[in-house]
Amino acid sequence: MTKREFLAAGLGAGLALGFRGAAPAQDKLPVRKAKTTKLFKSPEGFPNAISATPEGLWIGEQKLSGAQAKAYGLPEPKTRDECAWLVDWNGKLLKTVSTPSRNTSGMAVGGGYVWMIANAPPQGVFQVDMNSKLVSHRQIPLGPSGGDGGGSHGGVWHEGKLWISSLRLRGNLRVDPKTWEPEYMIPFYQSYPDWIRYHGIAIHEGSLWQVVGNNSTGHKDYKPGLVRQDMQTGRALEVIEFLPGSSDPHGLTVHDGKFYGCDAGIHPNWPNYDSPTAGWIFRIDFV
Repeated sequence: MTKREFLAAGLGAGLALGFRGAAPAQDKLPVRKAKTTKLFKSPEGFPNAISATPEGLWIGEQKLSGAQAKAYGLPEPKTRDECAWLVDWNGKLLKTVSTPSRNTSGMAVGGGYVWMIANAPPQGVFQVDMNSKLVSHRQIPLGPSGGDGGGSHGGVWHEGKLWISSLRLRGNLRVDPKTWEPEYMIPFYQSYPDWIRYHGIAIHEGSLWQVVGNNSTGHKDYKPGLVRQDMQTGRALEVIEFLPGSSDPHGLTVHDGKFYGCDAGIHPNWPNYDSPTAGWIFRIDFV
């Protein structure tokens, strides 16, 4: 599919759905509750992305440098390279892959590679092999010609394809990892009543799950949740509200039918480490 064909198809689908930058809100969606159970601390750093594989759990490191470090009152990191850590299900470090990603806020592991997704310049997706060799660096598709494709807060590998949570497109985009052609997009679900922040994504049993939350000034007034959307239509099927006191979810993954998240420890407009589980990996339990 060419870019022109993709845009035409997307416009037609958008008009059919009444699309205005996010999937239309749907009244009376089923609502469930969930709590979080902390499991183990990540390796030292800010864990902002996770991906489950048969070998264990991969964790994507986020660093802040330059103007971002100043804004958060953090020291400049000794090195700007960001790690992908493979740990076992008790948190034991098994492998470290170094990547040139910046402000990593999404990741996927598949096809023999780590796909680190940046949320700061130079943006884009860094394809890195298991020996820390950079294979490719490409922008999220459908950006300006030769320009910045925008940031991302999530990614997942599924059935040989890479899904990217694109903030600029306000949708979860499926990309062919070889040709880098965009194939399909599920618009972000918006509202309920003010879920306008989008984070990690996971795919489970024909549904795409995404971390969502409201704008907030700290852990006490944050109301995170999950939204589940049908992968064929993009239609929202249900929402899950996290109980008060739960972890601050950033990354999201599924392993053996169980959902897991990571709490980065930093959050826009919050005091640093405001969440009581800052830096922890946790399980999401539906109640």
